[in-house]
Amino acid sequence: MNLIKLLVTITMLVALVSLASFAQKQNFTGLYTGNRVPLVQQQYIPLPLGSIKPAGHLLNMLELQRDGLTGNLDSIYKLVCGSDNGWLGGTGDCWERGPYWIDGLVPLAYILDDSKLKAKVQKWIEWSIENQRPDGYFGPYPNKEDTPKIKGTQQAKSEDWWPKMVMLKAMQQYYSATGDERIIKLMTNYFKYQLKMLPQFPLNNWTWWAQQRGGDNLQIVLWLYNITGDKFLLELGELIHKQTSDWTTIFTGNTLRKANPYADLHCVNVAQGLKEPVMYFQLNGDKKYKKAVREGLDALRDVHGFVNGMYGGDEMLHGNDPTQGSEFCSAVEMMYSFESMLPVTGDLYYADYLEKIAYNVLPTQADDKFLRKQYYQQVNQVLATADYRHFDCNYLTGNVFGTTTGYPCCLTNMHQGWPKFVQNLWYATADKGLAALVYGPSSVKAKVGNGVEVEFTEKTDYPFSDRIEFTCKIKKPAKFPLHLRIPSWCAEARISSKTEIIQKVKGGEVAVIDREWKDGDVIVLELPMQIKLSRWFENSLGVERGPLVYALKVEEDWKERKTSDSNDSFWEVSPTSPWNYGIPAKVIDSLDFSIQVNPNVNLIPWNLKNAPIQITTRGKRIPYWSLYENSAGKIPNSSESNRDWDTPAEDIILIPYGCTTMRIAEFPVINRH
Repeated sequence: MNLIKLLVTITMLVALVSLASFAQKQNFTGLYTGNRVPLVQQQYIPLPLGSIKPAGHLLNMLELQRDGLTGNLDSIYKLVCGSDNGWLGGTGDCWERGPYWIDGLVPLAYILDDSKLKAKVQKWIEWSIENQRPDGYFGPYPNKEDTPKIKGTQQAKSEDWWPKMVMLKAMQQYYSATGDERIIKLMTNYFKYQLKMLPQFPLNNWTWWAQQRGGDNLQIVLWLYNITGDKFLLELGELIHKQTSDWTTIFTGNTLRKANPYADLHCVNVAQGLKEPVMYFQLNGDKKYKKAVREGLDALRDVHGFVNGMYGGDEMLHGNDPTQGSEFCSAVEMMYSFESMLPVTGDLYYADYLEKIAYNVLPTQADDKFLRKQYYQQVNQVLATADYRHFDCNYLTGNVFGTTTGYPCCLTNMHQGWPKFVQNLWYATADKGLAALVYGPSSVKAKVGNGVEVEFTEKTDYPFSDRIEFTCKIKKPAKFPLHLRIPSWCAEARISSKTEIIQKVKGGEVAVIDREWKDGDVIVLELPMQIKLSRWFENSLGVERGPLVYALKVEEDWKERKTSDSNDSFWEVSPTSPWNYGIPAKVIDSLDFSIQVNPNVNLIPWNLKNAPIQITTRGKRIPYWSLYENSAGKIPNSSESNRDWDTPAEDIILIPYGCTTMRIAEFPVINRH
């Protein structure tokens, strides 16, 4: 056994011992602890990492990540994530990219219970623990050339507060899975260091990232307070909030709507900034902080929003033309913000929104093998080539499917999306029950009632099916509540047992089934899905059904290419069928949409071939709607009825947005009949 294997083995044994202590500390009258006083009590409580296991297409997605980029980035992106990384004691990258990868690798490793991935995680965790400085600082030591003199002291740019925030997120998850008490010690000492140093070296001392993303730092500080009860953490939380960008003001008072030109905000900072007011609400208690986020999301939708739930941000915010880009990092960070806010607020809006991003945006921005990613995606995307487009940061390869293409931050940050989504399907509740607030094929093991362990299996093809079956496995009967979210898009849900209808519940509410549960009990939740039409940029039309957005099915041609200025080869995608369709107003008025659902959902449903649902409707080609700057041209105005064209109406097929690469998802409306 070599030294590394021996170290990992010893560490695992220590972790197992720590885990028993961890379980006792987390135990509160037999269940899971929420926020300590004086923090505002949260509505739902996250479960320990590994309690929730995916099944079906969700399990397959995590296995694709294991076999693809996520499980192998240390060899595929060896220059940055290999053994020379600064977070492993090397001389390479010592900023955000290594921690980004670990932040996605930790939940993947422990959800899949994969020993190989756990060993990879362990190396990064061990180095940070073993090399923490006596003053509490942790992370890579600065290179001499990176160490300017500040006020008579040596301080390094590599000591920027921001990359530590990412590694703290990874360590939080690692502790949740293992109970390794060394994490608590490391964080406690580091936060004492922060409290001492922040007055002299505030969050914005080296870069703006830490100031913009301070909510991530605050979140871990409050999490640690719930474990240790150390009062200095509350003081630190106040200081971090004070030094963080004022997202509460940014999201309120029509700030985003009034900005002219657009607000000078980075797309990923916005996605991460969403959580900050709600994180601080726990400490302050003023409801204005909760309200600010909802108000900000409404404003973001009005000025920059797309039908898929994202917003125009091809680095900086860039309006709501559906040919503007949205960055992959924005999608996964937005998801994490919703996952962070949902248990604190209990607001089902965030669960609805989380599913919208996960089941529409996330699957289409990586290829089927999770080996290539797209830095920017477009809602109306009719060409993905190495060409310049009307983007704010116009990377030549920003729109293709590659590894280091675009800007390589997304190559390391994309991995957290699916694993953290799985980890947030289920929650513990304050009334000693369980809550299924986000839906997908899965199972959960947790303590309920007076401390009895229960397992629920969630059998479903959701989001493609409206039927979800919950089966209870329990050693002895126990009374406890099961909370089920009814999405706002569902007019009325039906909950039934094997013999009778139990409840009918309106959308936007939580159904609570409080009863004595026995082994083998089955509950079926049915969420009828109806076509919903919405209006977007230039009065364009969006088509939704349940949690899914639908887009024009456009045949695709994938070609591999290598350019002299790119490190790796990449894939370009071109359409091989027409895309320039509008939908006549009379089709909209008559709701002329025919739905076909394939009852057999492929384990890889997210492509043209395997799309489980298709909607047939009528469309007309618009001859003068063509390419402009390598994207679909400006959406034709619906009132232009004097153009010299009258193409015939024909059947067109719409499929789930997440199954497409070439697509139109915001359709011109043709008023001419």
